[in-house]
Amino acid sequence: MKTLSTLLLAAILCSAATLSNAQSCCKKPTGNSMQALAMNKAFKASHEPPAPINYVPEKGSTISFPVAGGADGNAFFVPSDNPTDNVLFVFHEWWGLNDYIRREAERWQTMLGGNIEVYAIDLYDGKSAVTPDEAGKLMGSLDPQRAQAIITGALKKAGKKNIATIGWCMGGSWSFTAAVLAGAQAKGCVMYYGFPEKNANAIKPLRCDVLYIRANQDGFIKMGDVEDFEKKVSATGHNITLDAYDAVHAFANPSNPKYDVKSAGLAQIEALKFLKGKLGVQ
Repeated sequence: MKTLSTLLLAAILCSAATLSNAQSCCKKPTGNSMQALAMNKAFKASHEPPAPINYVPEKGSTISFPVAGGADGNAFFVPSDNPTDNVLFVFHEWWGLNDYIRREAERWQTMLGGNIEVYAIDLYDGKSAVTPDEAGKLMGSLDPQRAQAIITGALKKAGKKNIATIGWCMGGSWSFTAAVLAGAQAKGCVMYYGFPEKNANAIKPLRCDVLYIRANQDGFIKMGDVEDFEKKVSATGHNITLDAYDAVHAFANPSNPKYDVKSAGLAQIEALKFLKGKLGVQ
């Protein structure tokens, strides 16, 4: 009887723990996480629908690659003009891998001299958004494990080459994650107003320098979080440069009706200089 009672108590405790875990995983995200902002009405309202564009790629095309534990991943791939050891990973905003990102991928390849492979990584598995509500749903439902698996698959596809990363907003955060996942292959990371990683353990493995581009009028990413991120990155022994502009969030997105041409141009100069220096290209 005593043994039966013990087993019954264990079953009850196990059920309670399972219920507790189920409840906790269903709670709304808090703080400044990407999931929390995806549900933030003010954040949605600050992102006007992208202006119409019909971009015909000049060099790039969509490719697929194996991803562990799931369906193949996709990327918009721009080949190098010549054999190269340099690769740039481009990460889209919450809108997804749309024509603006395809155009940016080709544009950055050209600005970096053409002798570099560019992968614009599709974190949404073929989906994209044209309204803030659609974008919020896609960003809010993005499975971090799936996204990391896609990035890992892209790294294997690229091979043992020098990896630099760049991304905007949500993509800025994934630019950092990709740089960490790239390990010793990582040569530089550019984050345009990305959500700063807060977990020191997730920052410790970083093996490259970071350029963080900030909008001083950004009402969604706290300066205190950026400064804390700066300290944690510096603790890894790698440099982080904060490059700030008197502009609003998403100021460098050409699909944004509030696109700040001047600030975006100045930020691009710094990002290009940073990437060229880290990859050793002219």
